[in-house]
Amino acid sequence: MSDSSLIKPALDGTYTKIDYGKGVYLYDENGKKYLDASSGAVTVNIGHGVESIRQAVDEQMQKVSFVYRSQFTSGPAEALADKIAEMTAEGLRYSFFVNSGSEATETAMKIALQYWQERGKPKKTKIISRWMSYHGITMGALSMSGHSFRRDRFVQLLESYPSVNPPYCYRCPLGKEYPSCKVSCADDLQSMIHKIGKENIAAFICEPVIGAAGGAIPSPRGYLRKIKEICDENDILYISDEVMTGVGRTGRMLGCDYEDVVPDIVALGKGMSGGYTPIAAAVVHEQIVECIKQGSASIMSGHTFSANPLSCAASLAVLNYLEKEKLIPQVQGKKEHLIEKLVQLQQKYPWMGDIRGEGLLIGVELVHEAQSKRPFPRDWNVTNTLISMAQENGLLLYPAQAGIDGMLGDAFIISPPLSITIAELDDLMGRLEGTLERLSLYLQDQSGKE
Repeated sequence: MSDSSLIKPALDGTYTKIDYGKGVYLYDENGKKYLDASSGAVTVNIGHGVESIRQAVDEQMQKVSFVYRSQFTSGPAEALADKIAEMTAEGLRYSFFVNSGSEATETAMKIALQYWQERGKPKKTKIISRWMSYHGITMGALSMSGHSFRRDRFVQLLESYPSVNPPYCYRCPLGKEYPSCKVSCADDLQSMIHKIGKENIAAFICEPVIGAAGGAIPSPRGYLRKIKEICDENDILYISDEVMTGVGRTGRMLGCDYEDVVPDIVALGKGMSGGYTPIAAAVVHEQIVECIKQGSASIMSGHTFSANPLSCAASLAVLNYLEKEKLIPQVQGKKEHLIEKLVQLQQKYPWMGDIRGEGLLIGVELVHEAQSKRPFPRDWNVTNTLISMAQENGLLLYPAQAGIDGMLGDAFIISPPLSITIAELDDLMGRLEGTLERLSLYLQDQSGKE
């Protein structure tokens, strides 16, 4: 039994110590090399060990490492807010900096409620969200999350916000097919608005690509535009949760940029700092902030480490690096290479039921039988077995939920740093093929026991 005092995800688990990282690789204390095909938790957008980021943090450390946002501002915080406004759509001008994606979505929720209070509509307090979604682990963010497994332990304390079906084309909850369906799944939002009453609803929140709760399920083209139109028609704010999809992960600055949709509030995190420091943001449309300015002139949220100068300096350096190295425009070509290789593997392993995603956020759903899309039995523990086998093979993948209820299916996500080269993508695929061959033998063994 470990004598470590550190609480880890699995209290009885064994965790290897990582010594250092460079580019798309991590190296443990024994010298073993791992290809970080998950960017940690879809976070390390520019790769590990980039010297210019270290220099930016070091330079700021020599000046000041902390100021309290209620007393002072700082150069890095001001510059970072300006940079985000420059890189996002017109109108998304103001940034509220926090420390994690959970805090970003919860801050977005609070700002939405306060906006309607300032508008003289205090009854607008409900948030609508989708099943098969994940918006964070704090209580407010978890209330907005339609992730049944993560909600289960705390359900008595949570709001019942998830109520809308996800745009899950592989397993359409409406039994339709895209594009002939005309994204009728979006109409589920309109139906729910009628049931709750638009006078009671503050905002709708969704991920442009469903991440951990669905295995990189992309919104079909036309869906986000239709959602935004429904929100506008009913005087409801649209919050885009871009904690996972933002800052170039999908090949655009924001995932919703594919449809030229401008949200009222955006939640950013993860790739915003590339994992170099904890930082996230609620990016707010100027119309909302100007309204609050004319009222209470104060947004009721914040944390001790909000807008921390060191974190802001790191994040600013990451965004500058993305632009300097032109990493975002390269994402689409890398996606096409990755998808081509995955489709080739799918011919060999038909239990790779669906390959999907946007940019370098690619999901693979695993099924017992391809034609019926029947999931594997839960007691086979397929996803966790795959993740473990991959790590043994020096490959880090990201586990995800899947299946019509977001519980009974198996999926994993491939989301390497945007800086990955074609040669490194081929290394990734070689390691993945070796892992899938081992998994194939495991599945055959499990089938033999039925």
